[in-house]
Amino acid sequence: MTSLDRFLLTDRVAIVTGAGRGLGFEIARGFCDAGAHVVITGRNSETLAQACAELKANGGSADYTAFDIADRKASADALKDILATHGGIDILVNNVGARDRRSLDAFTDDEIATFMETDLLAAISLSRDVARSMKASGYGRLIFLTSILGTVALPGDNLYPVAKMGLTGLTRALAVEYGPYGITSNAIAPGMFATETNAHLATDAQMLEFTKMRVPLQRWGRPEEIAGAALFLASEAGSFVNGQTLTVDGGHSIRM
Repeated sequence: MTSLDRFLLTDRVAIVTGAGRGLGFEIARGFCDAGAHVVITGRNSETLAQACAELKANGGSADYTAFDIADRKASADALKDILATHGGIDILVNNVGARDRRSLDAFTDDEIATFMETDLLAAISLSRDVARSMKASGYGRLIFLTSILGTVALPGDNLYPVAKMGLTGLTRALAVEYGPYGITSNAIAPGMFATETNAHLATDAQMLEFTKMRVPLQRWGRPEEIAGAALFLASEAGSFVNGQTLTVDGGHSIRM
């Protein structure tokens, strides 16, 4: 195996949650380009179908399944179907993450519970269930999308950093628990990326000034720039990396 071959994912099966668009889609595209079969998930069947068609049009091997990650039964049923179809799962990317910018006083207890179910608890359950199949093969990669906002708090954005720090803790805990089975657990903490959701901000004059002041590379990240980090952690090239968080933010988090 050459050094470049170590970045390939030939014959690997990967699940990427929340991959109908944005960073999840770019990670799925990167995995397809590296030779993996990728199952993309999300709530919107139409969005997933379009994304899957694009992956296939570019020569990738992919399929999709639509379900709400916060619905435990739907998630378990989807996983059962994926395992029945593919026989095993080698890579899981927990990418789903909702955002709700409000003061804490504005949230009810039920709303807090729902938010945490989507952004944190679902990833715990899905990782546990997928890891059971990984144990049988002695190989696995668990990857979590956190955020640089897991360590930096903003006014009116209270629950998001709590969930992201929870994922960071989960990453480290599972690295210890599943490491003896040949399963690594790592996280990626993105900074400011110009995805479909916030592309308008990347071209806003005030935001551009802020970016030049705070991000050493003086720009927003391009969505496709997340794929390399995920590919490294998913491949043999990152086989001895475990329990770590790789920050991909153009240097934003190191500048005051």
